[in-house]
Formats: sequence, C-alpha cells, structure tokens
Amino acid sequence: MKVLMINGSRNAAGCTFTALSEIAKELNAEGIDTEIFHVGKDAVDGKVNEMVQVAIEKMKESEGLIIGSPVYYASPSGEVIAFLDRFFGAGSQVLRHKPAAAIASARRAGTTATLDVLNKYLQYSEMPLVTTNYWPMVHGNVPSEVMQDKEGIQTMHVLGKNMAWILKCIEAGKKAGVEEPEKVDKIKTNFIR
Repeated sequence: MKVLMINGSRNAAGCTFTALSEIAKELNAEGIDTEIFHVGKDAVDGKVNEMVQVAIEKMKESEGLIIGSPVYYASPSGEVIAFLDRFFGAGSQVLRHKPAAAIASARRAGTTATLDVLNKYLQYSEMPLVTTNYWPMVHGNVPSEVMQDKEGIQTMHVLGKNMAWILKCIEAGKKAGVEEPEKVDKIKTNFIR
C-alpha cells in the first residue's frame, strides 16, 4: 500500500514538509509506503498540466492521499490551489473512495480556513476523510519550531496511525467481498432560468 502526500508549499523542506514527514513515519511503521510530491512554484510557472499528469500516475499506484499546505493570507497557497483545481478535475477517476486527509501549517493563524478549502476537494470527490485527535495543523515559522509544537506533532502521528488503520480496514473489506458503491451520474441543478 502507498499514500501520496502533496506538499503545497513553495518551500520543499519547510514546515509543511516537516508535518507530512511526521505522518509518513507512522505510515511507514505500519508497512505503508509514502511519497511526498512537492508542488512548489511550478504550478504557477506554466507547468501545472505536466505536474498534474505525473501526480495522477502516482495516484493510480496509491491507496490514500494527504494534502498539506502552509497558510498564505488565511488560505492555502496559490500554488496548491492551482494544482488541486486541475488535479481533482482531471484525476477524479483515480481519487474516488480513496481515504484522504488535509493538513495545514502556520506561523500563527488561518489554519481552519485553510483546512476548510482543502477538505472541500476531498469531499467533492467522494474521498473518505481520515481524522485525528485535534485539528490537523502544526505551528511554527521554521521546521525546528514545528517540532516544538508537541500537540501538533502528536496530531500528525495520530493522523498517520488512523490513515494506516482505515487503509487496512478497506483492504480487509475488499478481501471479504465488500463492494464499493457504484458511481452515479451526478445531477446538476441550475437555479438560474
């Protein structure tokens, strides 16, 4: 099993990466492979379509997804939003029913607004949300400060353990013959006449 982790920060090895790496430790301890896919500035430098295709291929080989973003102006990074808009539009067939979670990193505030935006991508795509024991966020201005956020780090560890458990439950269910719900044609109601 594998979980794809999307790092929506401009900084490849910053606070968001640190939080994702802590989750990866728990998944790896449970025998689940992880890969951190860095979005960075390429998403707004004309390379978003290439990146999306690479991520879709990686998602085909993954059973779960975790999206991480720093807080920029009380919202996810513009880079990750540009990426996710394309990724969820083009990759819906490989995302449906795969467990997912969103995390945020911040110096101080804006995390709940960021999580709200990120979770909407997951919910719209019929991805079961994996929870933890508090809001999935870490605080710090640099990775060493994130590591001092003991509550945030514990929250990442619990998220990793819960993701591993959900993935194993789904695998056991499939082996027992539990079938995935059929995809329905989406009804779209337009309120403007």
